[in-house]
Amino acid sequence: MKLLVLGGTHHVGRAIVEAALQRGDEVSTLNRGLSREPAPGVRALLADRTDPEAVRQALAGQEWDAVIDTWAWAPCVVRESAQLLADRAGHYGYVSSRGVHRWPWSPGAGEHAPLVDGDPASTDDADYAGAKRGGELAVLESFSGRALLARAGMILGPYEDVGRIPWWLRRLEKSGRVLAPAPAETPLQYLDVRDLADWMLRSAERGLSGAFTTTGPPGVITIGDLLTTALQVTGFDTELVWAPPELLGQYGLPLGMELGLRLPDGSAPSGIHDADVSAALAEGLTMRPLHETLADTWAWLQAEGDPVPRADAPSPDTWLDAAAEQRLLDHLAR
Repeated sequence: MKLLVLGGTHHVGRAIVEAALQRGDEVSTLNRGLSREPAPGVRALLADRTDPEAVRQALAGQEWDAVIDTWAWAPCVVRESAQLLADRAGHYGYVSSRGVHRWPWSPGAGEHAPLVDGDPASTDDADYAGAKRGGELAVLESFSGRALLARAGMILGPYEDVGRIPWWLRRLEKSGRVLAPAPAETPLQYLDVRDLADWMLRSAERGLSGAFTTTGPPGVITIGDLLTTALQVTGFDTELVWAPPELLGQYGLPLGMELGLRLPDGSAPSGIHDADVSAALAEGLTMRPLHETLADTWAWLQAEGDPVPRADAPSPDTWLDAAAEQRLLDHLAR
């Protein structure tokens, strides 16, 4: 394909660019050009997406088979791009989020669960759920019947700049005894960023349209699987000390929130890790082994160092206070 990636330097965008190059696609990216050098073979178009005239000039006179957009802020920016590309691209893939569904999420919910309100013309950056829904509506305005809305759950793997697995790997690297959020049998639902990228590209190639919940199948991986596999692939000599939610709350430790296992009030959320993904699986979404995801994430961290966190990602200090952790470890050792 002749592909345009709006973004293309961080996390999902970077994975999409690399997957497209491996497929042999002709890849262009549009971004400010401030973060990373473009990958070899990529045609880099430079513009600030919040400047419609700059975007118009950068894209002038060009056409693409497909566009993939990873924008996560004001929907009006997606609207401008979609309108500009409506007659010059055959397909628009938008990396959305399960956050577009109205809270609380019901167990086993799929694509037809209730949605939050969204405004495609909104300039609001603060409301993530509303922004993503507004972005969806902006795409549908210009690409009705030609748009794929990938409502992603938790995205892991190399290039993650949200602060989940990189934070855990650095935490486990310190060795010794570390707290882990019990129970170990709690299920997790996630998708490797490269599996998302591969699926979106294959879907674009065949013109798949519609909204799809895109995360791994439910009931396959647990938090215990995640952390013990992380120790296996890294070889760290670290002991996991499993602490129940009530004790974590008592000691003021929000551990588990980083993986969607707990809410700020300490309760266990419903619907986060048991989504119905049958529609996406039927359309070819696949999931690589957990071992591969964690090993490749660790290799990337060793090669490139810790990523600069996203501006909207919580500080790593949010997840753990070292002194409070030690007090709870001492309590559990009695």
